[in-house]
Amino acid sequence: MKLKSSSAALSAFLSLGTAAAVYAEEPEVDQANLGEITVTGTREKTLKAETPATVGTVDDKEIENVRPAHPSEIMSRIPGVHIAVTGGEGHTTAIRQPLGTSPLYLYLEDGIPTRSTGFFNHNALYEVNVPQAGGLEVNKGPGTALYGSDAIGGVVNVLTRPSPLEAEAEINVEAGENGWKRLLITGGNSNDTDGFRADFNITHTDGWREATDYDRVGTMLRWDHSLESGATLKTVLTTSNIDQQTAGSSRLLAADFYSDPTINYTPISYREVEALRLSTAYEKETSDTLFSVTPFYRHNRMEYMANWSFGYDPAITATESDSLGMLVKYRMDLEGDSRSRIITGIDFDYTPGERLENNIDAYKTGAIYTSYVLGEVIYDYDVTYEGISPYLHFETSPSDRLRINAGLRYDHAGYDYSDNIAGAATVYAVDFNGSVRNRTYNRPTDTTVNFSQLSPKLGATYVFSDDLNGFASYRRAFRAPSEGQLFRPGSSAVSLDLEAVKVDSYELGLRGKTSQDFDYEISLYHMSKKDDLVTFIDPVDTTIRYTVNAGETQHQGVELGLNKKLAEDLKVAFSYSYAKHTYEDWVSSGVDYTGNEMATAPREIMNTILGWTPSALNGGNVEMEWERLGDYWMDNDNTYKYSGYNLLNLRAKYNFDKKLELYGRVMNVTDRLYATNSSYTAASGFSAEKFEYAPGNPRTVYVGINYSFY
Repeated sequence: MKLKSSSAALSAFLSLGTAAAVYAEEPEVDQANLGEITVTGTREKTLKAETPATVGTVDDKEIENVRPAHPSEIMSRIPGVHIAVTGGEGHTTAIRQPLGTSPLYLYLEDGIPTRSTGFFNHNALYEVNVPQAGGLEVNKGPGTALYGSDAIGGVVNVLTRPSPLEAEAEINVEAGENGWKRLLITGGNSNDTDGFRADFNITHTDGWREATDYDRVGTMLRWDHSLESGATLKTVLTTSNIDQQTAGSSRLLAADFYSDPTINYTPISYREVEALRLSTAYEKETSDTLFSVTPFYRHNRMEYMANWSFGYDPAITATESDSLGMLVKYRMDLEGDSRSRIITGIDFDYTPGERLENNIDAYKTGAIYTSYVLGEVIYDYDVTYEGISPYLHFETSPSDRLRINAGLRYDHAGYDYSDNIAGAATVYAVDFNGSVRNRTYNRPTDTTVNFSQLSPKLGATYVFSDDLNGFASYRRAFRAPSEGQLFRPGSSAVSLDLEAVKVDSYELGLRGKTSQDFDYEISLYHMSKKDDLVTFIDPVDTTIRYTVNAGETQHQGVELGLNKKLAEDLKVAFSYSYAKHTYEDWVSSGVDYTGNEMATAPREIMNTILGWTPSALNGGNVEMEWERLGDYWMDNDNTYKYSGYNLLNLRAKYNFDKKLELYGRVMNVTDRLYATNSSYTAASGFSAEKFEYAPGNPRTVYVGINYSFY
């Protein structure tokens, strides 16, 4: 189901790139100080102590030390961040929200959104090269006034590595159980005015569950150039190609989960992904101004058979979008002793896209879907997203200790939709092994849908002493409905009336240290989400589902991170969050859940790492990690709980010399049986009561060699 070529859009970008150089966000942070400096909040280097938000960071040295096989292995070190494995490098996310796949997070690469609003992919982190990243930042809670839709739970920014100052090359070969093989290659060089880096990531695994092969080929090419004027240019080209058989988060009935978790109920399902991003960045800074402009091009294509919907809406879907955009920013420092500055800018996004979807008849042998027959085309449409978003950000220091910032962003976004199938609605008879159910696929006629939203923020930081500072903030964010929710309405006749989800967030925090050997950060947050999108499911015929704005939820919690040096060669890092997610006003399928806790919303998320660097390892280290996910309700009725889990991981590294490194890791050392997701469904007119669990990875051993040429 190949969709049309993106060559025209790419050519248009290249023409744009010759007319304007670009920049959006400076990822070339002093890596030694990444814990003290962030770039995500204001799109340039900013002292963390003057950032009125909780920002979790991981630098390139820690990424190299961990060498994660999955983004969860590195991002779980940030307090309040939980990434669950769904297969390959697929994931679900929980950052100040329940664990799930909803478009509540904005994923960036060097400050540029990896996808356009409306074309969200919850597996966004497999479209970037996390194992070879130059750093990670997670700005938790609603995004600042400098970001728009989807920045509700958090903004995740993956930084590319800058060009090396001198010639270098590095090759990493890794193997593991279940057919795991990975080759990572990087290298580059610089002269007086130019620098270059190239990264390559080739990964394969057979998967530990049946029919879960995963292949990935990723590249990153970066060129840094200094102009005689003192301005800088940065060009980055990244690609990802993924071919995967999916069990993913496909849950098993309790009996199969406990007896043989390798079973895959949907071995016929698959996912193919193409992602390409190209940007060229220009930045010019003077003593009191900074100007940056970043045109970019994005190509995203995905074809998949959704295994989670086999029981009520089996289909093969192909989506494709090509973006042309530009981020423009100007910062001016004002005269005076207050260190006042104004940042203003505007973001443009033009993304034509399309969806082609076929119904399928999927057939079972026992509980296993073994084959399918391609059915009718149920959706075939073109949709173009256009967004223009001006913003204003102001900072000032009324005193030496107090710094205040405020911001306002206006987003105007619209969809231009064109249906390629005659007729507004069609009903198909779908055959499931002899039983026939009628499934309605409403199709809107050609139309346009627009959204406008103001997003203010106000924050302050205060320096109590050289070793203690605090912050307070208010931020508003929103999430526009996706193209699938608007124009793939299923049984709904009112999908075009959907409104944006709105969020108001309040936060307090402290950052401090008692010595060079101990530092900590603690934050409290309260978030209210209104006009949430609720999926109604018919209690008699669960194939009838539709989405409306009908909910209000509340999210509040505390997050703690600390690092302590216990001895010269021994240190501990501790991350912990306790949160409560509740329905404040929520009626679904005629049932009122108001006052209940949300399903799949663990109260506790914890990660503890004990690191040892004995001299016998010649600069290497041993690391023991304890991960804990607390219990949570398996259903909205709050009837049954899943107990959560505790996992133990072990890593070790030995350096033969400065060039050759041998390392290994054992994930889930105790081989604990656990679920990355679980649910309970009460008996209905259509099905019996059932408990379902998505099995997590068993004990897995990896070994690798890293060799540096320099």
